[in-house]
Amino acid sequence: MYRTALRNVLAHKGRLLMTALAIMLGTAFVAGTMVFSDTLGQAMKNSYAKSYTDVSVQVTDHNAVGGKSDPKKGERNTAKLTEATVKAIAALPGAEHATGVVSGFTGVADRKGKLIGESWSAQGGNYAPDASGKDPRYPMVEGRGPAKAGEIALDKETAATGGYKVGDKVRTADTGPATDSVLTGIFTTDDPQVSSGATLTLLDTATAQQRLLTPGQFSSIIVKAKPGFSEQALQDQVLPKLPSAGYQFTVQTGEQLTADQSRMIAQGTANMKTMLLVFAAISLFVGIFIIANTFTMLIAQRTKELALLRAVGAGRAQVTKSVLVEALLIGLLASVAGLLAGIGIGAGMQSLVHSLSSGMPTGPLVLSPTALIVAPVVGIVVTVLSAVLPAVRASRIAPVAAMSSGDQPTSQKGLLVRNIIGFLIAGGGGALIAMGSTMGNDGRMPVGLGAGLALIGIFVLLPLLSRPVIALVGPLLAKLAGTPGKLARQNAVRNPRRTAATAAALTIGLTLVSALTVLGASVTGAVDKAVTSAMAADYDVQMANGMTMTPEMAAKISKAPGVAAASPFQDMYWDVNGTGTGVNGIDAAAAGVLLKPEVTTGSLAALGQGQALVDEDFAKKHGLAVGTKLAVDPYSGSKAELTVGGTYRGNAMLKPVLVSNAQLAKLDPTADVREVLVKGTDGTSEALRQSIMDATGNNPVVEVKTKQDIRDQFSKIITFALNMMYGLLAMSVLVAVLGVINTLAMSVFERKREIGMLRAIGLDRRGVKRMVRLESVVISLFGAAIGVALGCFLAWAVNGTLKDSLTGLTTVLPYGKLLAFLAMAGLVGLVAALWPARRAAKLDILSSIKTD
Repeated sequence: MYRTALRNVLAHKGRLLMTALAIMLGTAFVAGTMVFSDTLGQAMKNSYAKSYTDVSVQVTDHNAVGGKSDPKKGERNTAKLTEATVKAIAALPGAEHATGVVSGFTGVADRKGKLIGESWSAQGGNYAPDASGKDPRYPMVEGRGPAKAGEIALDKETAATGGYKVGDKVRTADTGPATDSVLTGIFTTDDPQVSSGATLTLLDTATAQQRLLTPGQFSSIIVKAKPGFSEQALQDQVLPKLPSAGYQFTVQTGEQLTADQSRMIAQGTANMKTMLLVFAAISLFVGIFIIANTFTMLIAQRTKELALLRAVGAGRAQVTKSVLVEALLIGLLASVAGLLAGIGIGAGMQSLVHSLSSGMPTGPLVLSPTALIVAPVVGIVVTVLSAVLPAVRASRIAPVAAMSSGDQPTSQKGLLVRNIIGFLIAGGGGALIAMGSTMGNDGRMPVGLGAGLALIGIFVLLPLLSRPVIALVGPLLAKLAGTPGKLARQNAVRNPRRTAATAAALTIGLTLVSALTVLGASVTGAVDKAVTSAMAADYDVQMANGMTMTPEMAAKISKAPGVAAASPFQDMYWDVNGTGTGVNGIDAAAAGVLLKPEVTTGSLAALGQGQALVDEDFAKKHGLAVGTKLAVDPYSGSKAELTVGGTYRGNAMLKPVLVSNAQLAKLDPTADVREVLVKGTDGTSEALRQSIMDATGNNPVVEVKTKQDIRDQFSKIITFALNMMYGLLAMSVLVAVLGVINTLAMSVFERKREIGMLRAIGLDRRGVKRMVRLESVVISLFGAAIGVALGCFLAWAVNGTLKDSLTGLTTVLPYGKLLAFLAMAGLVGLVAALWPARRAAKLDILSSIKTD
């Protein structure tokens, strides 16, 4: 029987080609993901490890990390790391030297005034020379380090990108107006963030403290141990030297810092690997249908052969093992090929990432034992499991079938049981989805479970659905294509199980693509609605990196020529009536000009009286109405009671509570300014935009956005995310296409006699080609239509779970895109049928009729 299995593989290698390709692609995706993530993770670990080679102990002030605008949540301590702290630590018996470090945000403009690099990766620091007059952290390749205010040094890559040389004036910016400084030096550094594309600007220590923190303050202190002195012992000596309230400081050894960094890198690469493996799993799941369909058709075509084996003494177990051995051989060969292809994919992904970001750490390919073993094993296991049901069916072929011809009839009882099971599973899944959609955030688990059950149920019911759905297009096919169209429809529903298995692969891909598209359109619509309904200002001014801006810059913006009204639009998080709640602040006098919330009770004028407005959902949840009291605790300010002066309909732009900036300043004097709303005297204009930019000193990090700019920016984010998802799902769609090709090619072989008879009674080659192509298009559109419908249903349910997080979210169906998906599915079916249709048209009439 094993020899028989090997002979069958060799005899049907052409028919098994598409199956092998599907297995290979899925396995290659898994292997490529593992090789790429392992290689990138190891390269990043090696790169970041260099950052701590000269650090024995590091003291970090968490209230100063990221600059003066990033305090510890809810608390602002007076304890700081100062020069006195640095000197005290440097004087320790185990310390060779200690250096105070200042870090924060500093952006650099190029000669056209545009920001160099990304705003989130723009860094600023201090140049701290030792006794030799140099800072060993930053070796200068040109010039010298900054020594006073008005001087800076840039890393080599940033200087080259901006076209700057020593002596040039360079515009830099933090959270206030931009300033011009003289470039005194260009340096190199092994900081992995800089080598990965971040910009680094060095200032003298006093200027760095003033601009990035507060005068005399350090964000961290790095300590180098004396030779022979352990990091742990030095850490023990440093701890008692910290200021009071030392709980805001952490003291870590270089070894601990490296370990923490390695854990963070491992977690990041693990998350990336998990996401990629999910899409690889989808591809393999699609491949299951192809494998099962292929073996089912092969067994149907070999009914006489298998029955004859049973007649000469082969037992059911032997027949089952024979089919499974065939699957094992195909899985083994395809998985090994997939592993080799996956290694190439991993190398290609590494090269692609490095070409897109030249500073991204790189290194030799890492071929871990896990990747070399898991990827092929997954391919083999999936192949064998997919062939189990066809193998069991093969073992049930009776010996008497050797004397008959044709396929064994499908058991009506089996179809009835299948349909009942399908209805139960799909109905249960639909019920869970519907229930979860009404539960808000708590409904995500029921929706996820229901989605899985609904998919399985639909797959089980696809044979039942195929006849009525495909029958709908029957008249159209007959009208457009005549006899080939009628034959194509009949062929598509002749074997519902085969049609369902072929269409299921496309259903999976279109379900996911449609759900993501509808979700993206719905979220974009909610944001668009929020901006349109609640923002009356012409411009929204904020920092590109999301950081806060200084009150001085906000004041300058409000005084810019052409500005009719302006106000900081503040965003805080307070305890309101015992619940952590978002709170907005706006100048009371400008609120009616800059905002246009849909006020349902009371009025915006209540803000000028020190009262608060709340949205309707918050009011309903806490039993609030005009005149009732709110208990507020700003965490870092004074507790108070505010009177409710009105309610408004909730939207995505406004938080549940709105107060005046004057009231906010009383309760929380340390509140930060994150954006400024501006109304122009003559509306939006390029002149007003430039006037606002001039008020910021043409700060390259400031963004001046209209309502349309906000919509476009968010739309770009959604589009990028969707395109990335589409790209990752492309592999599963490709596997589905292989499935269509495989089914049609085997179906043509199976129907050689029928095609010969059609040719004999007058159907020409062109008609045969049209018949096969239309059959493919019908099957593809059937799978796509079910997928689009199911995807829209799932997106509706997910939107229901997101309504608490995104006010105003409703399900938006992008009909144009959904119709485009259906058209693309039809095109996929047409392309997939090219080879099988050509093969069918070339069949010799006489030899086909004689086929047994």
